[in-house]
Amino acid sequence: MIKKIDWYVIKTFFGPFIFIFSVLFFIFVVNIVWIRLAQFTGKGLTYWEILKLLSYLSGVVVQLVLPLTILLSSIMTFGEFGERYELAAMKAAGISLTRIMMPLFLVSFLFSGLLFVFSNNIVPDFQRKAKNMLYNIAATRPALNFTPGQFIQQIPGYSVKFDRILGENGERLEGVFIHKMANSFENQQSIVAEKGRFVPADNPNYLKLVLFNGTVFEDNVGSGEYEQRLKQPDQAIKFDTLISHFNISEIISKALESEKITDDYSFQNFIQLNKTIEKTKKENDNILGNLSSDIVNQTNTYVNFIDKSKATKPIVAPGKLDTLKPKKRQEVMLSAYNKIEGLKQLNAGKEPQVQELHAYFSRVVIYQQRIFAFSVTCIIFFLIGSSLGSIIRKGGLGLPVVIAIVVFIIFYVINLSVENMAWSGKMNPYLAAWLPNIVLFPFGIWLTYKALTDSQLFDIEKYKALLKPLISLFKKNRETARYR
Repeated sequence: MIKKIDWYVIKTFFGPFIFIFSVLFFIFVVNIVWIRLAQFTGKGLTYWEILKLLSYLSGVVVQLVLPLTILLSSIMTFGEFGERYELAAMKAAGISLTRIMMPLFLVSFLFSGLLFVFSNNIVPDFQRKAKNMLYNIAATRPALNFTPGQFIQQIPGYSVKFDRILGENGERLEGVFIHKMANSFENQQSIVAEKGRFVPADNPNYLKLVLFNGTVFEDNVGSGEYEQRLKQPDQAIKFDTLISHFNISEIISKALESEKITDDYSFQNFIQLNKTIEKTKKENDNILGNLSSDIVNQTNTYVNFIDKSKATKPIVAPGKLDTLKPKKRQEVMLSAYNKIEGLKQLNAGKEPQVQELHAYFSRVVIYQQRIFAFSVTCIIFFLIGSSLGSIIRKGGLGLPVVIAIVVFIIFYVINLSVENMAWSGKMNPYLAAWLPNIVLFPFGIWLTYKALTDSQLFDIEKYKALLKPLISLFKKNRETARYR
């Protein structure tokens, strides 16, 4: 049965929890915006489309923000209880620290389960929608970011300048100047127009531009001899309306290549990833088996030749090097040396391929295990945060924030370090995914024990008392030196 004190503890916890989660979520989302800024600008995206894309991309942020929020909120909650002497009053009333921590432990356990459901079901769907949305943006809206008053060479083969860019999506233009970039032996062309408008083309590989009230300046010098090109008169053709198509397939292909959907494993849940891991493991075994057979064939070419041919005489084992003549011995040793060097070069050539296979397998495994590992991190961070808060007995956004940031940085550094080690093949990916929790869990248990036993872990006076004999020794020396 939930008592009033449980509601009071939960209510005190949720105040800083909502505030901290909102601030941290905003900070992490701003980081995503900063990284993805080039994909938002110059595409004519509406505010709703940008907001929807950010909501999809920010799904992964919750996996890091929620554990950090629980850590910081629990430190602040129990720190405020200690600072206002409410913790001491509860203990004086016969309520143990374990009983005080129990409602928030259950809340953290609930958040842990919700994070697992969110990471397992919602994040993969968000990842798929975000990737497909970026792919469609790259396909339909190429990265053409025109700046008014400046010459831009983003359209292949042309240099363009627009005095003004108007319209909701930048489709209306004023003061258009287009110059075809050609060498001195090709036809020259420049277009000047008062106004223009971008119009959707039937073929998405082309950019359609309708120009109004302008002039086309042409020099047809692409054919003929040098003297004829000198005599070629300049041509100026005025027009009321001119429709031009610019080939931007190269830009679209580069954009599609950068947004190509290759990380399909991020679209799958925990159970589906098991099948992906098994499939990847089998494919890697087949590829590694082929690589091993290549090396074996390279080493045993003579033996394979003997096995395939019919021996007319009994095969005699080669003699020892000591029994060979010096010249023959040098030939044998040189042949062996060349064979070893060839194998070393073969292995060096295969190493990047093997490394890439192992890195992809490690990424899939770590992604799967972190779906569950980050949920466990919520509980570990609660143990650390609640214990630290009851020990330091300081609330607010001062010391608790510093301690929470230090703990989270340790967790994050360990996370990145073991991830890189797993990708390089120096650590098992399963161990890499769980190692941060394995390291911090004993620390959380130790802090919980210290909090339950009312340990003065952060009492500065306690450490001063331990160092007092050493300090007094130096003070005594200074006192005696005054009377010498």
